[in-house]
Amino acid sequence: MQYIKYNEGKIRGTFDFPIEFYHIDSQHPQYAMPYHWHVEYEIIRILEGEFKISLDEKELSAKKGDIIFINSGTLHGGIPENCLYECIVFDMNMLIKKDSICQKFIQDIMNHVINIKEFFPGDSSEFHGNVWQLFDAMKKQNYGYQLIIQGCLYQLIGIILENGDYVTDSLQTPQNHRRILQLKQVLELIESSYSDSITLEDLSKAAGMSPKYFCRFFQEMTHKSPIDYLNYYRIERACYQLLHTDASITDITYNAGFNDLSYFIKAFKKYKGITPAKYRKLNYIPITGTALHKF
Repeated sequence: MQYIKYNEGKIRGTFDFPIEFYHIDSQHPQYAMPYHWHVEYEIIRILEGEFKISLDEKELSAKKGDIIFINSGTLHGGIPENCLYECIVFDMNMLIKKDSICQKFIQDIMNHVINIKEFFPGDSSEFHGNVWQLFDAMKKQNYGYQLIIQGCLYQLIGIILENGDYVTDSLQTPQNHRRILQLKQVLELIESSYSDSITLEDLSKAAGMSPKYFCRFFQEMTHKSPIDYLNYYRIERACYQLLHTDASITDITYNAGFNDLSYFIKAFKKYKGITPAKYRKLNYIPITGTALHKF
């Protein structure tokens, strides 16, 4: 999945059917999920292994059979461990029909009057059966699958409301909300300027903090130092270029924001366990029309 923007503004799927499906395994060029957010809603199902994910300032560990529901605007990122997972990202507007009795429920969710809970542990409940039907229909895309998809989404929301798997008050305090906005500003800077020279002072200025306080803040929010996260993001961008372009490793080094080839190779081995050349040789994927995950 190619993470084009932390705050993504692209249309999912097509204009009249704004929903996309992604299948992610360990060979995917962006197997790990950098911090990002989007206005769409996202459902993740874990097929194998474990997925450690942060949602705003909450941390969850999801395993095989578990389902994660990500509300609009939630800052999220995660690290999979021997994990196989799939995602569906959709625009909730597709469920609003003029003069429909369902319209108020959907608008309450979109306006955050109703906030759907994020974690549904694996079991054989009606909810999980509905999610599995939803994903299977998206994977197969048989004739008429769009009707099944919309029906599943309506049913899914109905089951959530019926079971009370939501809250009606935001749990974020003004202070928590401010911290998340500050982190988003830093992530936007990294996303837009990762190929340029970025200093600790630049990052701390984006958050409106002193460098010393910012380092502590960023560590608390992401469990990484600012420079470690910056390098991690640059390596993720380099992975995409290695697998989907014919650019030389030297060119990719500079395109990803590194000024020294030997340091790039050292950093790459730190995060991926192998050299860039070996990574490309083992995982190269010919360029096709297949979409990457934009979460």
